Amino acid sequence: MRAMVLQCPHQPLQLLDVAIPAPTENGQVLIQVEACGICRTDLHIYDGELPHPKLPLIPGHQVIGTIAAKGPHADRFPIGTRIGIPWLGRSCGQCPYCLANQENLCDNASYTGYTLNGGFAEYCLADENFIFPIPSSYPSIHAAPLLCAGLIGFRSLRLAGANVKRLGFYGFGAAAHLLIQITRSQNQEVFAFTRKGDKEAKLFAESLGAVWTGDSDETPPQLLDAALIFASAGELVPLALQAVKKGGSVICAGIHMSDIPSFPYSILYGERILRSVTNLTREDGLLFFDLLKHVKIETKVTPYPLDKANEAIDDLKRGKISGSAVLTL
Repeated sequence: MRAMVLQCPHQPLQLLDVAIPAPTENGQVLIQVEACGICRTDLHIYDGELPHPKLPLIPGHQVIGTIAAKGPHADRFPIGTRIGIPWLGRSCGQCPYCLANQENLCDNASYTGYTLNGGFAEYCLADENFIFPIPSSYPSIHAAPLLCAGLIGFRSLRLAGANVKRLGFYGFGAAAHLLIQITRSQNQEVFAFTRKGDKEAKLFAESLGAVWTGDSDETPPQLLDAALIFASAGELVPLALQAVKKGGSVICAGIHMSDIPSFPYSILYGERILRSVTNLTREDGLLFFDLLKHVKIETKVTPYPLDKANEAIDDLKRGKISGSAVLTL
């Protein structure tokens, strides 16, 4: 099969012919890939900001494809089922976190496109207990961003708490453009914060229903109930804390963030909550895809063929993509 392979961080991916993997482990399935989204976590791996990836590595953790073959005791889905593979590829199933349905915190978890080969290839393996059936109303190229941008955004929204009316989104890209469609269906208001001078992102947010847009260092016209930080810039944390009301939450949604600068205790005081998101649980995935049966969201994608993965990564780095970049096979 063809695969785009990372041999070493900071080096371009190489298009190689490699053997199609076999599903030999219990519960393992072979997926014929139809589309795979590219997200900023892939950039963090590519740039060496996430330590100890499997090398050589086939990246990609927003995978849509169909089950082509099954290993021993893989009986959850029939062959031919279209499924999605997320970042969390496997957990131990035995630790206190796993037993408490917090498998996203498992110390022995494995991750698609990081410690497991992912979807920048014609085929990949997956654990059937960590994949999700995809609603038929979503074409594969448009479903791919749902597997990370959508799921992480959804978990961030869940952690923001109930009775949240005004939400701030810091960074308006792949996750934010999906999540705003869910919040609008729930009559929540979104205040979009973008990089200084990024007029295109502001217009994009406004077109999707943001009630206010501004630069990331601006003060919104009203205090927020919660702020979700999708950008990987630690300096946004104090700004977001100042923008939320007492009792409000600031959720850091990325897997990697630059250092957070020191800030006065006064902007945390008032029972404000600062917390991070650690990928997703299987419950998040089931709830999210059940929601999408009732709330139709549109994904804005820029498609690239598999052999143009390096071009897609470069365009994403340079901020040339509105929405999500997706490799098609």
